Amino acid sequence: MPLAPELTVLEGRFVRLEPLALSHVPALFAAGGRDDEVWRWLSAPTPRTESDLHEIVSRRLKDVEDRKRVAFAVLGRDEGAAIGTTNLHSWHRGDGRIEIGGTWFGRKWWRTAANTETKLLTMTYAFETLGYTAVVWRIGAGNLRSREAIARIGATLIGPEPEVAGEPGLLLYAIHQAEWPAAKARLSERLART
Repeated sequence: MPLAPELTVLEGRFVRLEPLALSHVPALFAAGGRDDEVWRWLSAPTPRTESDLHEIVSRRLKDVEDRKRVAFAVLGRDEGAAIGTTNLHSWHRGDGRIEIGGTWFGRKWWRTAANTETKLLTMTYAFETLGYTAVVWRIGAGNLRSREAIARIGATLIGPEPEVAGEPGLLLYAIHQAEWPAAKARLSERLART
């Protein structure tokens, strides 16, 4: 049976993922605060002030405390500061499924090695350290940028989720254990060209 994710540090060549903390808020706000396009598809409203982002991060940390998620700050090696976040959540140890979500980067880091390596590190942790058999993403139908990014690494569209309270349903994507070696090779190859 897979293990529940723990607060940990994941090290790469371009990024370091460390447990999200309130101390990351100033750098995160500088990276992507006030940018409506960064926050367009996230569940939280665009933070207009550092205080707004402090509240968002506080809610994430409450989920961490309640063992509902493991939240990471993504630190760029060149910047030495937080440039985005990603989360592991909604794990189902019985059916071997874990979800990656709440991922965002300041616009400067879209489609960069930082984003690619963050995916590689979180999926390696989920599949190889924790033992999950499927990694899942829920993406808004209109979020073409994220849908294309996930498809490029080999995730398969599983199908739409139903609407909830009048909100449009999300699209469910997954990579399964058998597909992981090919996805890992694609991500590693992309990073090697950087």
